[in-house]
Amino acid sequence: MSGNKISTLQALVFFLYRFFILRRWCHRNPKQKFQKCLSHGLHQAHDLSNHTLIFNVEGALLKSNSLFPYFMVVAFEAGGVIRSLFLFVLYPFISLMSYEMGLKTMVLLSFFGVKKESFRAGKAVLPKYFLEDVGLEMFQVLKRGGKRVGVSDLPQVMIDVFLRDYLEIEVVVGRDMKMVGGYYLGIMEDKKKREFAFDKVVQEERLSSGRLIGITSFNSPSHRSLFSQICQEIYFVRNSDKKSWRTLPRDQYPKPLIFHDGRLAIKPTPLNTLVLFMWAPFAAALAAARLVFGLNLPYSLANPFLAFSGIHLTLTVKDLISSDRKKGCLFVCNHRTLLDPLYISYALRKKNIKAVTYSLSRLSELLAPIKTVRLTRDRVKDGEAMERLLSQGDLVVCPEGTTCREPYLLRFSPLFSEVSDVIVPVAIDSHVTFFYGTTASGLKAFDPIFFLLNPFPSYTVQLLDPVSGSTSSTCPHPDNRKSKFDVANHVQHEIGDALGFECTNLTRRDKYLILAGNNGVVKKK
Repeated sequence: MSGNKISTLQALVFFLYRFFILRRWCHRNPKQKFQKCLSHGLHQAHDLSNHTLIFNVEGALLKSNSLFPYFMVVAFEAGGVIRSLFLFVLYPFISLMSYEMGLKTMVLLSFFGVKKESFRAGKAVLPKYFLEDVGLEMFQVLKRGGKRVGVSDLPQVMIDVFLRDYLEIEVVVGRDMKMVGGYYLGIMEDKKKREFAFDKVVQEERLSSGRLIGITSFNSPSHRSLFSQICQEIYFVRNSDKKSWRTLPRDQYPKPLIFHDGRLAIKPTPLNTLVLFMWAPFAAALAAARLVFGLNLPYSLANPFLAFSGIHLTLTVKDLISSDRKKGCLFVCNHRTLLDPLYISYALRKKNIKAVTYSLSRLSELLAPIKTVRLTRDRVKDGEAMERLLSQGDLVVCPEGTTCREPYLLRFSPLFSEVSDVIVPVAIDSHVTFFYGTTASGLKAFDPIFFLLNPFPSYTVQLLDPVSGSTSSTCPHPDNRKSKFDVANHVQHEIGDALGFECTNLTRRDKYLILAGNNGVVKKK
């Protein structure tokens, strides 16, 4: 009997829902067509090129239903460790709040007191995490639309670059932040202002041909109500649909993710954040031990200790270098972290090796166990300095001029090809677990320390076959000699082929303009 009562009650609730709630929505727009499931509706539509797709970013584009990781990124990168710890401690209470109240609380904790001019997480850090959470199935639907409008409850500064630059979404409607004196108050503007901006966009879209098609989630009542007022068709995304979605592959990004900043290498979900804070005390002790023993012990003892502490170093040598040369050997490598020359030194067991760099903090320069020489960006002076160093012994140079985290190689400066007749390309790759050992907008002096904070960082060093420089005397006829640019491009492609990286024409200046808003000149600290 109890089972029959429950089924009768469920049927009554379903009846009231269909004939009162949905009927009220349909009354607002008699021409509106509702679809319960996206997979049985919009996926089967053939031509969407003449229609405008209006979608909810959190409910219909991103696979995850939790917004905590994105605010943790903002809190950690823009506010520091204390702010991120405060957000993490309060998150259990935030999860008990309503959606709107929890969102406002996370915005307040993450943004309060952050200077607008210095906030670059939305442009340099967050796109990576958002892209890794995009559902492939929804992205394929959006690609077929004539024009796409992204609507979000998140602050505009968090989503604008991700949607416009990396997914090529034409219109982005987020929520503005209140400010005083150029600082964020951690308070978002009222929803009415966003709805006003949304209505303005809709009025402009109505001038074009086609229909307005809305895509939102069953769990987003505010967007559901907003879309129902203006869209001719609305499609709903269920949580079960999201669970079956695949992640958007990197090779299908409309714009490749070559540069990104920030220290966190792991998505800070609640569980991952807990692991990070639990690991922090051990990481500090381990990094200090690695730093002290790695810099002071001889290589015969330092290498076993570093391996025991969790650092994995792999060396591959294709051809042995002759030791009867009058000049030192020029090692040309791609640039992954500031520790590249040091790990080449560890791999070759040579402490007399030297390195040249375009920018290095004073602290890193003092702590480096090998000699480092700062270049001046004057081709004549830098060339003379490199020739002088080569006459004294082996030399390491990173012609990219800056680090790159992703599997891409930046353009190689051809200066190295003019100072030696024999060049040894070195392919370097590194992997970290929790923290990146590079930064564009942060303090570079901490780069090696953040790398050593990882539990199991790894380095791979591959010595490739030597190539001839542009000054090589092996070619008797000058006309047959390669130009310095040909040599630089050849070395870049050799390293790229060895690592499986893609070669680009991007430079150090391009990276810093995107990530830090400057030309990449680092002052001594």
